[in-house]
Amino acid sequence: MKPERVVSLEAIYNSEEGPVFMTGIQALVRLPLMQRRFDRRRGLSTGGLISGYRGSPIGAYDQQLWKAQKYLDAHDVVFQPGLNEDLAATALWGAQMHEAFGPSKVDGVFGIWYGKGPGVDRTGDAFRNANMIGTSALGGVLAIGGDDHAAQSSMFPHQTDGIFQSAHIPVLQPANVSDILTLGMAGIAMSRFAGTWVAMKTIAEVVESAASFALPDPCPGFVAPAELVPPHGLNWDPAIQWPAERAEYERRLIEERLPAAIGWAVANRIDTPIFASHAKRLCVVTVGKAHQDFMQALENLGIGEDEAEALGISVYKVAMSWPLAAEPLLAFAGEADEIFVVEEKAPTVEDQIKTALYHRGGKRIRVTGKADADGKPLLPVVMEFTPLMVAQAFAGRIAHDLVGVAERLKALEAMASRGVVVPFPARKPFFCSGCPHNSSTKTPEGSISGGGIGCHVMALSVPKLKTTTFSQMGGEGLQWVGAAPFSQTDHIFQNIGDGTYQHSGLLAIRAAVAAKTNITFKILYNDAVAMTGGQPAEGVIDPRRIVAQLQAEGVGRVHFVSDDPDKWRALPGGVVAAHRDEMDAIQRALRETPGVTAIVYEQTCAAEKRRRRKRGAFADPDRRLFINPRVCEGCGDCSVQSNCIAVQPLPTAEGVKRRIDQSACNKDFSCLKGFCPSFVEIEGAVLRGPDAGRIAALEAERFAMLPAPTLPALDGVYNIYVAGIGGLGVLTVGALLGMAAHTDGRVSTVLDFTGLAQKNGAVVSQVRIAPEGASIHAARIGGGEADLILGTDALVAASPDALRKFAPGRGAIVLNADETPTADVVADRDAKLPTPRIIETLLSRAGDRGFLLHATRIAEGLFGNNVAANTLIVGYAWQKGLLPISAEAIEAAIEANGAAVALNKRAFAWGRLAAIDPDAVNAIVSLAQAEPLAEEDVMALVARRTADLTAYQDASYAERYAALIRSVAMVAKPHGARGEALVRTVAANAYKLMAYKDEYEVARLYSEPAFRQALAAQFSGSKRLSVYLAPPLLSRMDARTGRPAKRKFGPWIFSAMTLLAKGRRLRGGWADPFGRTAERRTERALRDEYLTMIDRLMPRLDAGNLEAITAIAALPDQVRGYGLVKEQAIEHYRAGLQALLADLDSAGTIAAAA
Repeated sequence: MKPERVVSLEAIYNSEEGPVFMTGIQALVRLPLMQRRFDRRRGLSTGGLISGYRGSPIGAYDQQLWKAQKYLDAHDVVFQPGLNEDLAATALWGAQMHEAFGPSKVDGVFGIWYGKGPGVDRTGDAFRNANMIGTSALGGVLAIGGDDHAAQSSMFPHQTDGIFQSAHIPVLQPANVSDILTLGMAGIAMSRFAGTWVAMKTIAEVVESAASFALPDPCPGFVAPAELVPPHGLNWDPAIQWPAERAEYERRLIEERLPAAIGWAVANRIDTPIFASHAKRLCVVTVGKAHQDFMQALENLGIGEDEAEALGISVYKVAMSWPLAAEPLLAFAGEADEIFVVEEKAPTVEDQIKTALYHRGGKRIRVTGKADADGKPLLPVVMEFTPLMVAQAFAGRIAHDLVGVAERLKALEAMASRGVVVPFPARKPFFCSGCPHNSSTKTPEGSISGGGIGCHVMALSVPKLKTTTFSQMGGEGLQWVGAAPFSQTDHIFQNIGDGTYQHSGLLAIRAAVAAKTNITFKILYNDAVAMTGGQPAEGVIDPRRIVAQLQAEGVGRVHFVSDDPDKWRALPGGVVAAHRDEMDAIQRALRETPGVTAIVYEQTCAAEKRRRRKRGAFADPDRRLFINPRVCEGCGDCSVQSNCIAVQPLPTAEGVKRRIDQSACNKDFSCLKGFCPSFVEIEGAVLRGPDAGRIAALEAERFAMLPAPTLPALDGVYNIYVAGIGGLGVLTVGALLGMAAHTDGRVSTVLDFTGLAQKNGAVVSQVRIAPEGASIHAARIGGGEADLILGTDALVAASPDALRKFAPGRGAIVLNADETPTADVVADRDAKLPTPRIIETLLSRAGDRGFLLHATRIAEGLFGNNVAANTLIVGYAWQKGLLPISAEAIEAAIEANGAAVALNKRAFAWGRLAAIDPDAVNAIVSLAQAEPLAEEDVMALVARRTADLTAYQDASYAERYAALIRSVAMVAKPHGARGEALVRTVAANAYKLMAYKDEYEVARLYSEPAFRQALAAQFSGSKRLSVYLAPPLLSRMDARTGRPAKRKFGPWIFSAMTLLAKGRRLRGGWADPFGRTAERRTERALRDEYLTMIDRLMPRLDAGNLEAITAIAALPDQVRGYGLVKEQAIEHYRAGLQALLADLDSAGTIAAAA
């Protein structure tokens, strides 16, 4: 079956009829193209100017504009990103009076300004001035404000309506993606007619959603009411003199332009009746996105137009929330008993209705919304609405009229409550692997740092980075300027991103210089605005220019730090580039320097580095790191030093070690700083790929024969909740499903939730699909209404939001069984996720419609990486009959998306095969070999450890271990399972202390075949191996870090290790050259103390102290690492041991054990 519709940029931007599928951001890109075509048809030679500053929820607007550059060029639309929001607004102000600068190339310039809520706040003065001057008759300006009512991606919730209102700018509120186009065109037309700027308020649920809808009329028949135009006109009038006639500007704006805007809105009926009952007992007034919530609430309550007519319910949709066109609204309401206003946040429309009614004669109409007639709260003023909230408030207005509404509402509440939330850990956003901020935001011991706007704000959630405050964009450091005179603290550091520096941050530095404050600014130059998608910072900005600017502004000392200082030889003012390893020493020196100082830290954004490498535009070092798991102690120092999320836990039979996730690694190599001999550098090798021949053969044999499943019937709206990790393609899955439904002739919406979550945090895409001709009101899935959960990450699928939507007995789930560690492993080496409990919770809710798939490991086995894991899940779900979309439409959407088309088509087919023949798929990727380790039988564990100690030293040494375990087992046997747990604990920890990893043991572990086998399993090709070591007898102290310096040892070291391993019988004897060091003496003492302590505790073991003694026996697990890392661990061990021994009840036991 061939898909009915095509999704492409050409269709999105140039089609003029038929249904289209596009995002709200794409609608904003299409808007100026529509306006220019409309002008051309009327014989107007106009141009367009778009300027503003990115920020969620319109953070991707500039990216999409750049992608559509050829369309903009063809329509004479100039996209000129602003250095910041207020300067962009000033540029648009100038475009409206372009004739003031001499002869013009065009008849007029229509303008579009954009900025998120805080950008609207800071642009108030520019708005006020520009709006006072006015727009041109063939120009017009639409100001797009990105609101974040629930602070999904902002410091705090915000609402821009009041800011625009204070500047006397009319405000339009689109309710959905289609409205962006219709109201956007109307806004420009209104601006041209009335001479005012016009604002269009967008929120995430509208502008970050996608939808299929019929395109609006390309030639709207706007009416220009001539009777509202005074003799001197409504637009910019160069004849008015400033400052002599500045009062005239205000008079015209207030007395002529705003009434003209209202009159234009009335004449063009942009506020619309949805349905009008004859009785009109209750008139519901809806505003913006809240309109969709209300219509969804009506549908959920079973109230259609016929039921509303019977009940006397009318619905009126307000598009212009300020100034309100009150007369047609009140005329529509007639003699209603009540007007119920449904609008999010502040009661802007509600208050205007009350004002309009105050002096009106006739029947007194109740106005409710935020509160009922008795002042009791109805709809909240804070955060955002859901359809259920609206239904609950609305039902109270009509419950006395309609039998059954209360029952339906109870059913809705019951459905929502069935999604019981289970308190699992959250997947919090975190720095990308290799992120510059992993190094640049570190703060010296004894100091604190200030945060700010940008990815580096995540330092606030990392305690060891000691970042304690944050400010608005451009205010970085000024809080300290105010607090410093009253603080006993002498100095702080202040992080500031390069985008913020260019936007407005330089002014903050200038202010700190003027105040003579002791502060060090760290300007983090990352070569990309990573927080909103990797865009370049506006303007001409490079590190050399920043250094020169700082010096010119009077900053005392300026240092330059880079991960590659060799490329920065010629810096202004004699500044010398230092390596990032010197960062701590530089910071310590600067905090002792009076006045304002600065560090320019240069390192390319890790995410942008990866994107450029894929395009061949950034050097890709021919080296990778591998952690030898047998040598690794699981101490976590590599995570502490690198702060890198690509360093992940590796469960092994010897305990939890660390590994490098090669798919996530961005080759920053800072994990090498971990004080550990387990790091191996591999040069000239590639990641081992799958067996392409076997895979191709199976594809040829099976793919053409895949059976078609029975797809779910689409009788109403089908809800799909996609849950996963930011940066791993979750949003792509949502987009593919939405596009596929559209190409199949369905109606669909897609709503994404990202914000900072795109940085390794939780990301969600909500897809709703309905039959052709049906309406989908709210883009958000309601409580308990999910029909399918695609859990690309189990932890996100078990988040509170997901669980609220996943009601037992209704929804199905396809869940990725493979665990991805959270950022907690960076700070806590022993952090564990309750993955088995999460999986059980989710599958139990789905019953026999719950499916588990090792998607990550299958993708890695088939394709060499996990990029296509999500598409595998889509294929699996489709084959299980859980997606109401044709396979042809899904493949067409993959083609339209244009990214890794062949790979994703194969992944879709492999997912289908996994659904019907999992054994075949598991066999070809050897999945069974990667299954989690089962707990080893305790006697098998003892036998294995005895053999290991024989290899470690000799049989006599191993027998010492075995004898200890036999004695513990004899005493513990009467205590059953609890006693066996003690035996297991002693077996593991006695071995750990006896098999301490000295030079001989590290050499032996590198010489074992298992090391080379592990390398061969992961890498192929010719390999040059090196190891980074800090041998106690050879290493010097690194003055920069205060640690022994690690050195790179080339391939010859492995032959040396083979020889060294044979010297293990010297261990501890008079001829042992290494045994005299303090570290080795301490290790032997710990071993002997522990064995003696266990011997002395066993005779006193009873049921009362068994758990306490088991806890004591387990303490050596804390002793991990090498050198100074191990020294610190031993200090903690000894302190903990004394505390536990002191807690034992028997003083005799304490004395004997100690």
